[in-house]
Amino acid sequence: MLVWLTDVVSEYLSIFNVFQYLTMRAIMGVLTALAISLIVGPIMIRKLSHYQIGQAVRDDGPESHFSKAGTPTMGGALILVAIAISTILWSDLTNRYVLITLATTLLFGAIGWVDDWRKVVEKNPKGLPARWKYFWQSLFGFGIACALFSTATLPQETSLIIPVFKDVAIELGLGFILLTYLVIVGSSNAVNLTDGLDGLAIMPTVMVGGAFGLIAYLTGNVNFSEYLHIPYVPGAGELIIFLGSLVGAGLGFLWFNTYPAQVFMGDVGALALGAALGVVAVIVRQEIVLFIMGGVFVMETVSVILQVASYKLTGRRIFRMAPLHHHFELKGWPEPRVIVRFWVITVILVLIGMATLKIR
Repeated sequence: MLVWLTDVVSEYLSIFNVFQYLTMRAIMGVLTALAISLIVGPIMIRKLSHYQIGQAVRDDGPESHFSKAGTPTMGGALILVAIAISTILWSDLTNRYVLITLATTLLFGAIGWVDDWRKVVEKNPKGLPARWKYFWQSLFGFGIACALFSTATLPQETSLIIPVFKDVAIELGLGFILLTYLVIVGSSNAVNLTDGLDGLAIMPTVMVGGAFGLIAYLTGNVNFSEYLHIPYVPGAGELIIFLGSLVGAGLGFLWFNTYPAQVFMGDVGALALGAALGVVAVIVRQEIVLFIMGGVFVMETVSVILQVASYKLTGRRIFRMAPLHHHFELKGWPEPRVIVRFWVITVILVLIGMATLKIR
């Protein structure tokens, strides 16, 4: 929106030309989303508390979590509002990648909203039944995959890129739709499983999102992409505005979500942010890099799969409790230690993921 306005005004005041640069608009996106989160956050927390929209706590979990019962939840709506407003203000809304990514985020956020609403407002402990949650995730996931496939104009937009290898690109054809579906839905659920401790999910999301903002910028620039031997995807650079907004909104939310949390994001935030990371990774053709950078999300998901499989097959549990962060809590690690160590792991994995762009 403001891109068009500044373009008009710059004809009379040349200083406004600075807003035509992606980097400047990305910075403004970060600051705008951050400001919205910090300003609206306290108001939202008071409203959630007033209407008693509080978190329910598992009775089989760590005892330290019992005190969290009643903490306001559904705070992820604040993140989505901040991202949406900032993206609309500072990005080029004619860019199909921006529109698809924003739509993905809001659609998966809607699924989480219904699930949270049924749990905390309607007092239905099951929330949205798993089969219906998966149905809507699948419907949206396949729809988004088909949209990306049908609008692709270059071969590299639907090829699987293998990190480290310079000239390895596997043309997927219709397999692109299946891969995209798996990445978006898998990433969405992985972030949701990780969101179990104060700030545990949001900070890795911010770090991975920030890194993908840089990747999107490089992918959308023909010179940088040629230098790094990564696929050039015209228009992908505009995603740095969306991802900058995600970083700003996430940091603003962390202000209230850090230990001890004043508010939780709930499924409305976790499902949406995971899907956002997934669709961005698909657009910039770096699904494997997402797997590396989001290693914390991956190991949390794998721990649940292994726990369920082991219990059903042998009647024994591998971990004291799944997802993995609860296992360490039950081993005696204080919650802040688990959180910060998972953050440190994410920093390392993000750096490894970024290094794959140069090592060819």
